[in-house]
Amino acid sequence: MAAQPGPLTQWPWHWMGSFKYLVFAPAALHTAHRVVTSGWGDMDTAYAAMLPALLLRMIHNQIWISLSHHQTARRKHIIVDRGLEFEQVDRERSWDDQIILSGLFFYLGYAAIPSTRFMPMWETKGAIIMALLHIGPVEFLYYWFHRALHHHFLYSRYHSHHHASIVTEPITSVVHPFAEILAYFLLFSIPMLIPIFMGYGSILGIVLYLAYIDFMNNMGHCNFEMLPKWIFQVFPPLKYLMYTPSYHSLHHTQFRTNYSLFMPFYDYIYNTMDKSTDELYERTLIGKEETPDVVHLTHMTTLQSTYHLRVGIASIASKPSDNPVWYMWMIWPMAWLSMVLAWVYGSAAFVVESLKLKKFKMQTWVIPRYNFQYGLIRERESINKLIEMAILDADGRGVKVFSLGLLNQAKQLNGSGELFTHKYSKLGVRLVDGSGLATAVVLKSIPSDTKRVFLCGGSSKVEQAIATALCERGVQVIMNQKKEYDMLKLRLPDTSIAYLKFSSDETPQIWIGDIIDDKQQMGAPKGATFIPTSQFPLKKIRKDCTYLSNPAMKIPEAMQNVHTCENWLPRRVMSAWRVAGMVHALEGWDMHECGDDMMDIEKVWSAAVKHGFTPLSKE
Repeated sequence: MAAQPGPLTQWPWHWMGSFKYLVFAPAALHTAHRVVTSGWGDMDTAYAAMLPALLLRMIHNQIWISLSHHQTARRKHIIVDRGLEFEQVDRERSWDDQIILSGLFFYLGYAAIPSTRFMPMWETKGAIIMALLHIGPVEFLYYWFHRALHHHFLYSRYHSHHHASIVTEPITSVVHPFAEILAYFLLFSIPMLIPIFMGYGSILGIVLYLAYIDFMNNMGHCNFEMLPKWIFQVFPPLKYLMYTPSYHSLHHTQFRTNYSLFMPFYDYIYNTMDKSTDELYERTLIGKEETPDVVHLTHMTTLQSTYHLRVGIASIASKPSDNPVWYMWMIWPMAWLSMVLAWVYGSAAFVVESLKLKKFKMQTWVIPRYNFQYGLIRERESINKLIEMAILDADGRGVKVFSLGLLNQAKQLNGSGELFTHKYSKLGVRLVDGSGLATAVVLKSIPSDTKRVFLCGGSSKVEQAIATALCERGVQVIMNQKKEYDMLKLRLPDTSIAYLKFSSDETPQIWIGDIIDDKQQMGAPKGATFIPTSQFPLKKIRKDCTYLSNPAMKIPEAMQNVHTCENWLPRRVMSAWRVAGMVHALEGWDMHECGDDMMDIEKVWSAAVKHGFTPLSKE
């Protein structure tokens, strides 16, 4: 929202929220009636091309979003080294409004201009006229309109909404108040309407012109430089006809320079080109490789989790994954396709996120595999190979700490990472499974006056550490699975064995475990508290019981560039396993935490709190 919102700031369908696409309902009903009464043969090419053109624009924009997020996570050619936060993601969630508006204008134009029904697929004369009209009137009028928008009166009421994004994203280009977008549509309609009225309009001409606008808008608002220097050396005048991401980025940081739309020649003519333009372009184009201090290795979970990655759909990734959107069913085919492509061609981990805390740099890498694949015995060797390659890559780059997230640290897969420390005894990077901090988080979430707890399972490293710590405190730990009970009993010191009890009848109020299934939950007393010890959430089936989050902590306010949710966790909350890797690096600890080795529980907890990580309250 602008600093002082003016008239027509809000979009007409803002109140409809995610159901705003229902504004197409009248057009859809009209089309259906037309097909039923006249058949598909009555459908001319121009009318039939409207919906595919809109879908192509959506896909085109999403490709730029994904590309931009991947490249800025790599950070080599980044332009503005500042973080992106949830506030900007929420503000730019409405980027598709302008596509909806263009669809409505297409439909109204088709209805109001009869000649559109007879437009050919292509007309060369019309394309030439369209290009000349863009280079002339459109670029000229936009330049002066843009300068007017930077006058205090219009800037405070309209354009400041766009400039709230200092760090630009591809979709920042189309995030404007409604009145401003209307002005842009009027401007861009000049090259589309005049050829139609002259009798030289064409379907491909209009589609390609819109694709050009989208391409230049998205490219120019990327926060990384991509245009190679040789294209300007081969054709020097191109610098006056095509801007670069760094060129327009200066407009968002300096505000009073580089006003041009796509072709900078008016900035040269009117002396408004920023003097640092060429230097910034060359510096960011060369770029620099950045070595993170910490790498957290995770993987996809469900098919939908593809969209929840930072390189996926921003509006989905900015919310917990258990908060589904209504249109998810419409993009299932793409989820399946992504899974197949990842399975067949995913040969290495890839970067999806870069964070910063104080002077420490952190990245998240993703193994291109899903939960179900980790359960396939035949896939274990290939998955371990992917993990091993990622560890060696990080080691070669000089990464200090490498934390294993989700199933990448599964005991049956690689012994909680011990497979790699045994194979590579001289690893410089420290492997961390985060079990010490996860144990500490669970222990801190148990009420201090608790006398008895029920342990479901007991075979995992964290479960055993929790049971051992509770027994040493004098808290009775009750188990009903004989095998796990016998294993745990062997691990306990003689002074604590008395507090471990095997019983199938007792049901305390506190239930702990990696997996607490439906049957076990139904056997718990009313008002029981379920505390998960794994990285995956419990299925909540009891409304009369309390469910705590997976072991997780709130991150410090100083941590920058956090604008996605970690799987099912709330905003600015991270799993204890991930936090543990950060704390390990911040403290400069020089040991691995994997296999049977575990950090001192109190030590790692105190270190986490010292660095600003705080406990997550009950859900």
